Amino acid sequence: MLKSIQKTKNRLRSQRKMRVRGRIFGTETLPRVSVFRSNKHFYAQAINDNLGITIAAVDGRKMDLKANKEDVKQIAIALAKQLEEKKIDTIVFDRNGYLYHGVVASFADALREAGMKF
Repeated sequence: MLKSIQKTKNRLRSQRKMRVRGRIFGTETLPRVSVFRSNKHFYAQAINDNLGITIAAVDGRKMDLKANKEDVKQIAIALAKQLEEKKIDTIVFDRNGYLYHGVVASFADALREAGMKF
């Protein structure tokens, strides 16, 4: 891919990310669930923005799962299980600048099916 095209894509994602992050904020009882998607792997973490700490995190690479719709459902179930252990059932979803379709939408739907409310 040409460097100029990649720079444009990165700039547009950064703008979307800042626009979304300007509106949402995570607390101890209502954490922000942020996702990161690469071509191969998928990561998610629940963040308390008041203290700047991660409450729970899952790593698709450590679970030997790829970034596809089926594997992301297992990652969502693992994150929901960690949050339920901490007695958290309501979250704020941060798509981190990614468009809400495909793998990101599948992850969000799996979180809802696992009992998370957002």
